[in-house]
Formats: sequence, C-alpha cells, structure tokens
Amino acid sequence: QVQLVESGGGLVQPGGSLRLSCAASGRTSSDYAMGWFRQAPGQEREFVAAITWSGGTTDYADSVKGRFTISRDNAKNTVYLQMNSLKPEDTAVYYCARGSNSFASYPPVTTYNYDYWGQGTQVTVSS
Repeated sequence: QVQLVESGGGLVQPGGSLRLSCAASGRTSSDYAMGWFRQAPGQEREFVAAITWSGGTTDYADSVKGRFTISRDNAKNTVYLQMNSLKPEDTAVYYCARGSNSFASYPPVTTYNYDYWGQGTQVTVSS
C-alpha cells in the first residue's frame, strides 16, 4: 500500500508563491511517475503537472506553464510543486498522485493513469 500526504497549501495573495510537498510512504514510489492535479468547487479534477520516475521529463497544463515547477527527491520520497505568480483561478484543492506503471518514459496527464491519491491540500488565492 502507498500513502501520499500533501502539505504546503494555504491562503496567498495574487502574485504570490507557494510550495506544495507530497510525501510518499509504504511501497516505493521512486520507480513511478508522480503528478499533481487540482479540483475547484463544482469542477472536474484537472491535470496540473507530472514528472517521470527519474525526474528527467516533465509536463504541465497550459494554464500553469512558466509559473509552476514540479520536481522530486527520490531519496526523500517527496514530490514538490513550486507555484509562482499565483492567480485567483488557481484556487482549488491540490492532489498528488502516483502513476500506475513503473518506469514510464513519459509522465501521464490523465487521472485514470494514476492509482494512488493523497487527500489534498487547499490553495486559496485571494486579496
């Protein structure tokens, strides 16, 4: 079993920054892609960013490109999402997830390619 715990969310003003962390425990996650998704009230869960098991390849939603950066530290079993230049439309619950297939060459961008999910952390961007 794999447990994922997100942290780092909170209230921030527009233009501000936050760094989310996702700590994995249980069975190893270092061989799997990791992703961040978000869900705003009344909306579908949407892809934000993903990274391969090695950290060599990343992918981002168009809405966050140039503002968000995903990274990972396999020695610490932790994935990060650095969020800069935050906008009110970034307000959502942010979830991290582990990819379903080990050693995938490209990080998946759809929810059905992830099999373990965290409980989420709230990010609110407001003045």
